[in-house]
Amino acid sequence: MTDVGAAAQQPRQPGQATFDTGREHNGVSRLLRRNRPLRGLFAARCVSSTGDSLSLVALMLHVADTTGQGLAIALLLLAGDFAPSLLGTFAGAISDRFDRRRVMIFCEVGQAVTMLVIALWLPALPILLALVAARAVTGQVFMPASRAAVPALVTDRDLPVANSAIGFGTNAAEVAGPLAAAALLPLVSTRGVLLVDAATFLLSALFLLRLKPLPGQSVTGDEPGGLFGQVRLGIGYLLANRALLMIFIGFGATVTFNGIDDVALILFATETPGTGDGAVGLLLAAVGIGLVVGYALLARAGRSGSMPLLLVGGFFVSSAGNFLTGLAWAVGAAFAVQAVRGLGIAAMDVAANTLLQRLVPAGLLGRVFGSFYGAIGVAAATSYLAGGLLLDATSPRTTFLLAGGAGMLTALLVALGLSTTGKAT
Repeated sequence: MTDVGAAAQQPRQPGQATFDTGREHNGVSRLLRRNRPLRGLFAARCVSSTGDSLSLVALMLHVADTTGQGLAIALLLLAGDFAPSLLGTFAGAISDRFDRRRVMIFCEVGQAVTMLVIALWLPALPILLALVAARAVTGQVFMPASRAAVPALVTDRDLPVANSAIGFGTNAAEVAGPLAAAALLPLVSTRGVLLVDAATFLLSALFLLRLKPLPGQSVTGDEPGGLFGQVRLGIGYLLANRALLMIFIGFGATVTFNGIDDVALILFATETPGTGDGAVGLLLAAVGIGLVVGYALLARAGRSGSMPLLLVGGFFVSSAGNFLTGLAWAVGAAFAVQAVRGLGIAAMDVAANTLLQRLVPAGLLGRVFGSFYGAIGVAAATSYLAGGLLLDATSPRTTFLLAGGAGMLTALLVALGLSTTGKAT
């Protein structure tokens, strides 16, 4: 029997029943108040996300001021986002192999040290990019560990509430970060803002001390000992489980088709008569507002609802938001449908995380999450490249229509695939 086949036959951990949908209501405030470990993880993620978004603004402005080159800013974003996603599977293997609590604390301390070096040195661009990439890789290890830790902190039926709460907190923090940067930069300069970011990582590590030890778990008795063997086992499980594969393909396709929206929105606003620079900021903020509202609504909804239905609905609504933007007659209308698109993104994020946490054995969760979101990062980069070519060849409205239409078709195909999968499980 193959490693993947053996893993597939392992009994599900508590809270991993296929597509379980409870109806009992339990509010997010009550859950956080009563669950000290979850409250610690929630606080750690929020504080860390605030620092991330705060320092990103400071670094982008620093690079712009010191180099004056758009390419330099693009390289900064590439080093901090896309490049680390290529290591997602290996990052997930680390969180499966070692105690996840220790992994997360080590990552936060490592990021704090890296940001401290950047803040005190502010080196030339090549060294700065290397340090930013090192910090981002450490953060890439943190993310699958934090997602895989949630099922160990709450019951299965509380997973949607916990994921919604964390999504709400981290996205609200990402909105607050740039605002905090705007307020702090005139007072403490770039170096001061980066020192604040380093402090947020240390504070996050302190919050993580509230968690109990989360040791790695072996999935099979003869699980490969080497890192590459463990990585193959995680990827193989993701591809061998039809339900997981449908979720993975649907999520990746939706991001590939719709990830170009930020660039397209800028061109849409600039080409719309009677609009100024303020319209660009307004449109870019719409999705963020929708995300925060969406996570809040999902957290309030609690345990009710079907996760597969929420996933497919998220795919469809997020794609329909782009499609309707292509038909929008004014910036105000585009703002409204982009905000609705944010609701869809929140839904697909919560549903995907919850389903993976329920379908994957605890000992494989880190690798599956790392592979899943690492591939999503590649899908986003693909969307930027292909979408940029489409924008140059056509127009923002045409791009929105094609991207949104393809995404809605993806949602329908995933719905069909999950419906047949549900009957088989």
